[in-house]
Amino acid sequence: MAYRAPVADILFALDAAGFAAAREEGVYGDLDAETVAAVIGQAGAFVADVLEPLAKAGDRHGARFADGKVTTPPGWAEAYRRWRDAGWNGTLASEDHGGQDLPLSVWAALTELWHEGSIAFGLGPMLTQGALEALEAHASEELKATYLPKLVSGEWMATMNLTEPQAGSDLALLRSRAERAGDGTYRVFGQKIYITYGEHDWAENIVHLVLARLPDAPAGTRGISLFLVPKILPSGERNDVACVGIEEKLGIHASPTCTMAYGDAGGAVGWLVGEEHRGLACMFTMMNNARLGVGLQGVAAAEGATQAALAFAQERRQGKAEGHDGAAPIAAHPDVRRMLLTMRALTAAARAICFRAAVDLDRGRIAGDEAAERRGSLLIPIAKAFGTDVGCEVASLGIQVYGGMGYVEETGAARYLRDARITPIYEGTNGIQAIDLVARKLPLGGGETVRSVILSLRETVRRVAEANDPGFGATAPRLAEAVDALEHATLWLTGAARTPGETFAGATPYLRLFALAAGGAGLAEEALAGLRADDRASGRVALARFFAENLAVAASGLARTVTEGAGALEGEAVDAALGA
Repeated sequence: MAYRAPVADILFALDAAGFAAAREEGVYGDLDAETVAAVIGQAGAFVADVLEPLAKAGDRHGARFADGKVTTPPGWAEAYRRWRDAGWNGTLASEDHGGQDLPLSVWAALTELWHEGSIAFGLGPMLTQGALEALEAHASEELKATYLPKLVSGEWMATMNLTEPQAGSDLALLRSRAERAGDGTYRVFGQKIYITYGEHDWAENIVHLVLARLPDAPAGTRGISLFLVPKILPSGERNDVACVGIEEKLGIHASPTCTMAYGDAGGAVGWLVGEEHRGLACMFTMMNNARLGVGLQGVAAAEGATQAALAFAQERRQGKAEGHDGAAPIAAHPDVRRMLLTMRALTAAARAICFRAAVDLDRGRIAGDEAAERRGSLLIPIAKAFGTDVGCEVASLGIQVYGGMGYVEETGAARYLRDARITPIYEGTNGIQAIDLVARKLPLGGGETVRSVILSLRETVRRVAEANDPGFGATAPRLAEAVDALEHATLWLTGAARTPGETFAGATPYLRLFALAAGGAGLAEEALAGLRADDRASGRVALARFFAENLAVAASGLARTVTEGAGALEGEAVDAALGA
């Protein structure tokens, strides 16, 4: 199956998610539709011609570690340099530092494409982008002058160093330490694990952003500082930082996941980013974009798995089906059609949520619309968690469509699942995303933010009903039920009588409920836009209908789990059931 970059689908989904309206309102200045289409089209061609053809061999060969050095699969370093030299690394960066200053929405579309080529490839540049954001916002002018130009160009790359063996998601347990050197620099000591692209052969220098504690740091997360620790110092000397091993993983084999050691030979030279003891505040600068990017990794895996499964199902012939003589393509069988439609609908719904979040964040950052920025922030944990859950679910369904052949590595169907499986775990597990949603995002704007989102979903339902198109079937009433369920669960979670235990017990089902309502509305918006433009309208309407009638109907059950399920998680009987 030859991969096809879904450029037209991405452009249409981006516009339906509010990009076209924002552009017409002048939010994006003189950025026009033709320029955006050209940029995304060129990216799609690069992915189809250069990146995606390397994915299978990259998966099989993997990254290799020997004598402290990491080599990526054959052809990967050259592909990165072609990607870098084409200017793709600086799309989101400020023009002041050599970037193109494109909006987050366009970056989101590009991010999906890079990861459709290969999640293992796209991870490296995405981490550099996160470091760029943190440095642009918090680094001294001297550090910016030294490091930003080469990071923006892609000549140098960057990493994020958070996790330690004893400290996974709980950063309060970090033990890495830093000492003041007395000359404005610091000496950093410690070990970090799971450092993506901590060492590799793509760039001559790797700039590590490392969380560590100073001797007088207060306990907990309030005592963490952020340091820039380059592999190669400005003097040209090698810094006291080394990769001491890489992980053998379920997927993303071509992406080196490194264990990094700092200060084994006297102390790694580092520079403070931001203020002492305020390192997490610096890291949170890039959190929205990073989580959006990971959500789009899930969308990318789902898109690739869907394309492959659909092509296989249209060619593979098994059994009898109405309208076919002899053995029929398995795509003609109702159960396979259900799986394929589920894959397509979940992929498109997750993409719609990600793009809507990006547009709202753009409105906040570019136009100063604080309400829109809060809406985007509200959607970020949903985009990350739902997008990555969808990546795993769709990739698993893809294997099922292939049958036994999907379980054989030769077909490539399993790679999508293996690569996608990490995405619900890193950049904050999806359980953490759910807690973030109910504990930090629902209270935004005094609760007005979530109320405004629910009102917008109801407006979409109203316009679907008024369209009076028979192709929609029961889309409007089923989506209305999903929005009702979302509102009911929201009111329950934000009620004064809720305990933290009740709130957190309902967090994960609530996030899924929110995603079903928002994703269904996103597909409905695309269907309505298709009707207006006569652009594949019948197919878009059919997909929105399938989602509403077959997937969004789970909303009422999820609302019941949110409001009634906490008791089933508590007590000695539950401990006994778990064998505790």
